[in-house]
Amino acid sequence: MRFRLTVPSVLNRVPLATNYPAAVIVVLLALSPYLVLTTVTTLASPVLMRALGATTFELQLAGAMSNAGYAFGAVVSADLTQRLSRRTVYLLAEGGFIVGTIVVLSAYGIEQFIAGVILQGAATGMLLVASLPPLILRHGMDRLPTTGAVVSLGFFGMVTVGPLVGGLIGEYDGWRLLYTGIAVIAAIGLSIGLLTFEPNEPFAPGSAFDWWAIPQAFGASFLPFFGVAWLARGTWSDPEFLVPLFVGVFFGISLIGSQYHTRHPLMPVRIITNTLPVTGVITAMVVGACFTTLLELSETYLLRMSGFSAVKTGGLLTPMIVGVIVASVMFYRCVRTKWTPVLALTGILSILAGGALLLGVDQSDADVLIPLSMVFLGYGAGAGVTPGLFLAGFSVTAAQLGPTFALVELLRSEAAFLIGPVLVHLALTHYPSFADGFQISVAITMAIATLGAVIVVSIWAAGAARLHAPDLVRWSTGQGTGFDSPRIAARFRNG
Repeated sequence: MRFRLTVPSVLNRVPLATNYPAAVIVVLLALSPYLVLTTVTTLASPVLMRALGATTFELQLAGAMSNAGYAFGAVVSADLTQRLSRRTVYLLAEGGFIVGTIVVLSAYGIEQFIAGVILQGAATGMLLVASLPPLILRHGMDRLPTTGAVVSLGFFGMVTVGPLVGGLIGEYDGWRLLYTGIAVIAAIGLSIGLLTFEPNEPFAPGSAFDWWAIPQAFGASFLPFFGVAWLARGTWSDPEFLVPLFVGVFFGISLIGSQYHTRHPLMPVRIITNTLPVTGVITAMVVGACFTTLLELSETYLLRMSGFSAVKTGGLLTPMIVGVIVASVMFYRCVRTKWTPVLALTGILSILAGGALLLGVDQSDADVLIPLSMVFLGYGAGAGVTPGLFLAGFSVTAAQLGPTFALVELLRSEAAFLIGPVLVHLALTHYPSFADGFQISVAITMAIATLGAVIVVSIWAAGAARLHAPDLVRWSTGQGTGFDSPRIAARFRNG
């Protein structure tokens, strides 16, 4: 009762609570700074290593632990929003991101830098779950297409800017200036959020901390990411690689299994184990993993084989933004229709097209084929991940949207940031030349994408799924799910 009595007074202090453009800006400012940074490090690494006195492994570890923090932060936010207002979680997370950025900005050693980027990643994962569902649900379904396009741009539009920013830093330094700008943007986001983010009553204010799910999520995030980072200084047979990787994967499987069987799960695993959401999650995982892998391989090729400068390399990768914009427009048109699952499948197919172009790359035409490939990769990322996220979100009730996003982002991050570094390491260390390793790793990535497409289509066929538009009125009003998704292998169960 005390919470309900305080809500009106808080609402009176949120003058932009119903302002849609302000809500959009809050989400973009919450997600974009970190997403830009995720693709900066590779091209900026020589400058960062000199400034921080770091080794290649230590810088690789910083990126891996930051990505692990992002995945873990999403799960933590799903837990906190059960007991706290989303506004409170948002303000805590945005404040944490600012603190993390200041820690990075003031770092003169790699240890402080790693601590700061972990805090940045965890805060952004929390911000995703705290800020995105209110934007989707509180401003009417008429604005959902615009929201979907904004989400797509927020997820991958900013990622495409990262290589160019990293190239500029690698060429001209100024990494502290970058983080100063990031801190200012985050502070602006916090200020607008104070004026915009309205409170809500927690979903389960009396619930306890999930002592089972959260530690497992921690292990599933940080352990395997550490193991993969170890490859920058070790080999496949090192226990420092094998033990964290397999123990972390075990924690991940245990987390999913326990969430499926528990009566009151933190994340709705059982509910989304139906045809439509499963295909959405698989699509997001496959596209995320293949996009990250092919981008890292292309960066390395342009630097090592073509001998291009960091800034030229970043510029040649920037055409990704064209594909992301096209995908965002397509999602704008499809999100309220029956074609969202088909759009998600085109994301995988576009990744395959981009990979096919990379297979034909040599030193004489890399500056032509790689930018063209980036257009397909950008479209694949935007058309695959965001629709996949919404396929899962529309398959649960609106109240479960945040935890569902947390689950999808955990799984997508695991796929994206485990497969990519492994295949890049394979290309760099196991063949007579990087050109040979590049071809093999691209071919393996294409095989993963092909297998993903086959699995998605097979699940659709086995589930006897029909294309239909989501019932957004029923979903947004809390009366049920948006999609009527058949059970896995429903065709055979009914037979």
